[in-house]
Amino acid sequence: MSPQTLRPQRTVPERVAARHGWLQALGTVLAGLIAMIVTASLGLWAAGAADLPDNAFPRVVAATVVTAVGGTIELSGGAGSIAETQAGLTVIPLSVTLVGALVIAAGFLRPLRHRAVAGATELAGWAARIAVLWLAALIGLALAARQTFDISLGDVGDLFGASADVGFETAMAPTLFFGLLWLAGVLVLALLVSPGAALPARLLRFQESVRPAAYAMVGLLLAYVGLGLVIGVVVALTRGHAAETAAVILLGLPNVVWLTFTIGLGATWDSQVEGPFGLPMPKLLDEVMRGPDVSTLNLNSLAEYDGRVWWLVVVNAVLLIVAAFVMAARSPARVRLWQHAVHMAAALALTVLMICLVARVSAHYGLSVLGIGDLGGDLGGELFLRARLWAALGLAVLWGLVTGFLGGALAKGVRRRGAVGADADRR
Repeated sequence: MSPQTLRPQRTVPERVAARHGWLQALGTVLAGLIAMIVTASLGLWAAGAADLPDNAFPRVVAATVVTAVGGTIELSGGAGSIAETQAGLTVIPLSVTLVGALVIAAGFLRPLRHRAVAGATELAGWAARIAVLWLAALIGLALAARQTFDISLGDVGDLFGASADVGFETAMAPTLFFGLLWLAGVLVLALLVSPGAALPARLLRFQESVRPAAYAMVGLLLAYVGLGLVIGVVVALTRGHAAETAAVILLGLPNVVWLTFTIGLGATWDSQVEGPFGLPMPKLLDEVMRGPDVSTLNLNSLAEYDGRVWWLVVVNAVLLIVAAFVMAARSPARVRLWQHAVHMAAALALTVLMICLVARVSAHYGLSVLGIGDLGGDLGGELFLRARLWAALGLAVLWGLVTGFLGGALAKGVRRRGAVGADADRR
């Protein structure tokens, strides 16, 4: 028998690892990037951005994708010594973010299905390939996301023969940093949520408490997005304004429904909308937020405009109990009720923290001429939306403890499918 005959065969994990090549990583990155570009393009088109001058639409699409992954867009402008503009913008179009995250996560997890264990080196190598190609894509987007627009100064501009300009460009270093951080979060969360994805042996002991809770929270957030999508489609079909509704759905649906979710928990957001700015939000929210003073956005303030907002509490209670039930049903049978409550409270608090961070909005624009100051009117304004964080987290913990206990009690007689541990099915 020749030595070649005795050569050992590759194991299944080694054969799968060999297939985790650059071509598969490129397909994952391209699929996520195309999904985000298409979503952003359709949303901006529905919002009327296709009519922007100087063929700016592709650059605005690139800027939208950049902000969707945590990148930074810097605004600037002026007219020499005649005029000066001051502007800033911080907003994340979470519809674009969510689409990209789901597509990239699916591509990342596909080679890891139907396996119990994956080596840490294998996972790191697979993630590194995706990260390198994602970094190249971010650089391309950052270079494309820049544009300058001319702004008329009216009579003052005609008098001095001057005009102002305002433009945007990508801050390269922060964009690359936060874009890679966003990708790392997507890949880690994908491993935590997917019940069939392989993990390194050292991390298997953590999946008993982490995976069921992460799965339940992602399911909860997606349920709200699905509910918001149904409501948006119904509104577009029955009340008109189809283009505006489509823009909200394709750009900021999670911004709206996840904000609404925290308000249903009892959280309060401080907000202000003045000048030419607006948010892709329902008319009710815009009416509460718009004005020269800071507005309070919570159940009480919204109820003054529409008493039906109190149904948010009922919807939250039902969906949170369902999420807690799912979490408990996917947990080992040995987990006690108080542990279910603690797991749900921790998971819900982290979820609300994430919403409060990513749903914040801040924008301002001002134009001064000859140092006189802000011209105001249509040429100046401010917009912001931010949560009262600690109160929101406290309410999330309280809701989590109550619904976690109730969900665990409801799941007590359910056979624990997908449970981890030898005694998972013992009662």
